[in-house]
Amino acid sequence: MDKFINLIKLSVGSESVESLAHWQASAAAKGPDGLPRHVTRMWPKREAEILNGGSIYWVIRGVTLCRQRILRLDEVTGGDGIRRCAIVLDPTLIRVAAAPKRPFQGWRYLDPADAPPDLRGNRRNEPDLPPKLSAALAEIGVL
Repeated sequence: MDKFINLIKLSVGSESVESLAHWQASAAAKGPDGLPRHVTRMWPKREAEILNGGSIYWVIRGVTLCRQRILRLDEVTGGDGIRRCAIVLDPTLIRVAAAPKRPFQGWRYLDPADAPPDLRGNRRNEPDLPPKLSAALAEIGVL
């Protein structure tokens, strides 16, 4: 398989993976095709690599907790007439091993070698720990 790249993004306003899922299930977060999307000002220069199997990793309250496969990038124009990029996502949120992440603006590229691994087996269905506890455990390498 050819090389792919991921994105990483802060999920501002989300308190948990469940709250992100709730937001994405709302009509405001969906495109005309019913799929969740995240609209951003910048168009990724590495589009081909993203669309070759990349995911968006979501940072919730300082901890990377889940990812979603990126299905495509759609051009959308805002009410202000500015061209933007809609990152169209698979609706399935895949939980990953908790990894602390400092705040940053926008999105960043995330090399697959640096991405937290998916949770396996029964851990996929575990409820979220409180954000501060999750961040502290991830910081010392327990999660």
